[in-house]
Amino acid sequence: MKINNNFLIKMRLFCVILIGGIKMHAEVIAVGTEMLLGEITDTNSQVISEGLADLGINVFYHNLVGDNESRMAEVIRLAASRSDLVVISGGLGPTPDDLTKQVVARYLGRDLIVDEKAMTKIKDFFARRERDMTPNNKVQAMYIDGAVSLQNEVGLAVGNYYHDEQGTDFLLLPGLPHEMKSMFETKAKPLLAQQYKGQQVLNSRLLRFFGIGESNLVTKLSDLIEKQKNPTIAPYAKENEVTLRLTASGSSDVDDQELLDELEAKIQKRVGQYLYGHGENNSLPSVVVNKLRKRGLTLSASESLTGGSFQAAITAIPGASNVFPGGFVTYAAEQKEQLLHIDPKLIEQYGVVSEETAGAMAEQTRQIIKTDYAVSFTGAAGPDPLEGQSAGTVWIGLAGKDMPTRAKLYHFPYDRQRVRSSAVMTGFGLLNDVLG
Repeated sequence: MKINNNFLIKMRLFCVILIGGIKMHAEVIAVGTEMLLGEITDTNSQVISEGLADLGINVFYHNLVGDNESRMAEVIRLAASRSDLVVISGGLGPTPDDLTKQVVARYLGRDLIVDEKAMTKIKDFFARRERDMTPNNKVQAMYIDGAVSLQNEVGLAVGNYYHDEQGTDFLLLPGLPHEMKSMFETKAKPLLAQQYKGQQVLNSRLLRFFGIGESNLVTKLSDLIEKQKNPTIAPYAKENEVTLRLTASGSSDVDDQELLDELEAKIQKRVGQYLYGHGENNSLPSVVVNKLRKRGLTLSASESLTGGSFQAAITAIPGASNVFPGGFVTYAAEQKEQLLHIDPKLIEQYGVVSEETAGAMAEQTRQIIKTDYAVSFTGAAGPDPLEGQSAGTVWIGLAGKDMPTRAKLYHFPYDRQRVRSSAVMTGFGLLNDVLG
């Protein structure tokens, strides 16, 4: 039976009245044959979904389609039939296989028009480089008639936001991750927030946890998750941490914050010992560095299996020079002896993968560089065993001026790179615990 579009629109409005507020359902589509071939990974869809969750927009589907006009048209028709908002990343460039806005424009029955501001930017780009602009570059400055053209602050191709009062809305974003993220955060999200604000005010809060797995965290909060209505709880497992996104819907920001505070208090009561921070950019390394900076404390490090990754994570944070004067990478046993002045007999007796060596590395580093704290890493990253210790065996040492030097043993059952990154994050976790 064929269903009339007007009937669907009326039913949607009827459901909105029953629910008592506007509930947006979105679909995210990534465009690019290279992703289907496994040459690159689609990271855009995750960023978009998390951003839409901030706005209280539910993402029901993810889709991936190659640079094929007929298959793109098929995917777009399907998405429009079941979603209020379709977000597409990729296919906005100047090459013949960049077809996204052409296919969407054809579906909407709209023409493409030129954004003169973007066109001027493209011409200036080629003029500064003393290169000829080919006709196909003009496509990057074009957008769908009736849409909002979204300026690209870090690239050339404009984005599009098309709002249909009686149908599906479309948001078109660049495929390059840095361009997509910039446009999505600075242009698209504010536009979507205003467009879909409705009668409800939506607020989200991101809680970040370290030292507990997703399944364990969800188990401890199972009744809260099962009974959730408002606010909602959405867990996300990331490498070496788990996050919970709490989203509240109320009549005002104050109402939302009260709801979020109440829910967070319940969560903290159960798993507060694992909660280290809030927000998208508040990583565990940045939390540790900020705690050290606020207290006027300093930190140094010596690394073996992690090869300087811990120190690189510190120095990636603005202002780290206030707390981190330097450290050592002592990959070979000889360098532990020469740079850290560790007694060769200690290494000979206990080995480099040992509690004794890890503790000596941390203490000697702190004494040599004269810092308040020092952390050390030694172990077998793999894939082969080291000194009879299986791959993934890691000792992390910690020394402080007002505490006994200690070392702790970990077993990370991962591949070589994951062992190294897990060790680094665990080192930050130990420091965070010590700092309180």
